[in-house]
Amino acid sequence: MLAVATSSCVKTVVEPRSTERQPTISNDNPVPVRGRLTNLNTATREELAGLPGIGQTMAARIIAHRERYGPFRRAEHLMMVRGISDRRFRQLRALVGVE
Repeated sequence: MLAVATSSCVKTVVEPRSTERQPTISNDNPVPVRGRLTNLNTATREELAGLPGIGQTMAARIIAHRERYGPFRRAEHLMMVRGISDRRFRQLRALVGVE
């Protein structure tokens, strides 16, 4: 369904916005397959580094945190890792989970 917005004498077609957010895809940082979450408790360094905004250093910090304090009980606990802000976590939320 298309909506038409009018302003004075100019008509423009406005596409409806999707409520579902799509992850950003880049060639050097692949995004996991849709519908399949990256398990924070079993992911390898390479799998974690493949997430948007997470490089090799941050992936190493996540694994070190997991080894020191045990498995993550909730995905939100990822914010306890140094360098993972609320903003960065919100970008990752749809891509990560725990089992």
